[in-house]
Amino acid sequence: MPRFLAVYTMRAENVVRFRAMPKADQDAVDEKGIKAWNDWSAATAASVTDKGGMVGKTKRVTKDGTADAVNDLCGYLVVEAATIEDAARLFENHPHFAIFPGDGIDIMPIVTD
Repeated sequence: MPRFLAVYTMRAENVVRFRAMPKADQDAVDEKGIKAWNDWSAATAASVTDKGGMVGKTKRVTKDGTADAVNDLCGYLVVEAATIEDAARLFENHPHFAIFPGDGIDIMPIVTD
């Protein structure tokens, strides 16, 4: 079965806006979002081959050396699906952007074994 990398994205300004909310509002979003994410995880467990994880600050390595870098990547996981469209459907209305301040989820085929 084909495998697909799903990359969670989140713009820095969305995080800033979320963190500017009153703590009680943040906690309410977290409570609702974590439950929804756990429900999503249970519903899609058969398709997830690597649970991945959330990622932190970035270092970029180039021919010129290593430096701090900024991007919108905040997490990843790997799913199996018959097609990229089927893989994308797994993430429709995902809590990452439907509840949490995430921007989107990019889905791409893994083309090597």
